[in-house]
Amino acid sequence: MRDRRSTVPSFVRLGLWLLALPALAPNLLQSAGDEPPAINPFGPVKQDRDDAVPGYLELSDGTVLVGNVYMTRGKRLKMEDRQAGGDDVRQREIPLRVVRQIECLVDKEWMEKEWRFKEGASNEKVYTGRTYPARVYSHTVTLKDGRKISGALAEILFVRPFIATREGPLAENPVPEAERFLLQKRHKGDAGTDLKSLVYVKRVKLGDDAVDEGRKKAEKQPAASPAKRKIHHGGTENTEEMKMKEERKRWSAG
Repeated sequence: MRDRRSTVPSFVRLGLWLLALPALAPNLLQSAGDEPPAINPFGPVKQDRDDAVPGYLELSDGTVLVGNVYMTRGKRLKMEDRQAGGDDVRQREIPLRVVRQIECLVDKEWMEKEWRFKEGASNEKVYTGRTYPARVYSHTVTLKDGRKISGALAEILFVRPFIATREGPLAENPVPEAERFLLQKRHKGDAGTDLKSLVYVKRVKLGDDAVDEGRKKAEKQPAASPAKRKIHHGGTENTEEMKMKEERKRWSAG
């Protein structure tokens, strides 16, 4: 049997294909739109963390930092809730995004004598004549729904200060380096220092209202030098766990 398609001239088939092209164009464009956009390697680098919360952090010496507050990615506040009822201690994990305020309370503070092992004797200690400050803290976390949880807390927070731009205070290129702060259960200072020099995180408030409040407080404070906050600052998110272990080891050794 003779193929009927062979009787259709090629220029006619080409004309039919061109007539059908407008109907096929939307499908072709839709397929192209499904592809991810090309990445510009020379474009601006996004600095904001998607899990960061705006707010401010206040130290016991009156220093106030306003900016984006965040933890190591994936981490939550782990608290020992002693108000759960009875003598039981309940472990809670709280995402930073549901927190309105973190307030630190000084449970106990004192000047501790410094001791060292006597030379040639492994078990005998002698007093060096120096003292160092020591404190024990507890924290109260207020959630956005008004609930409060009190107990021991030991975590690390990062604050990346806002900068002023034409569009307003934002955290984008160029930006200052994020500062690292410890929320601690126990804290000890260097020998020869006093309790006043043992600066700690007194309060953290989060949310848009907290940003406005923090700016007003920051305007009233004198400019704080980076060296003044050296005990709280330094390190990166990759080394924070090592820093925390070193701090706990130092406390135990004392």
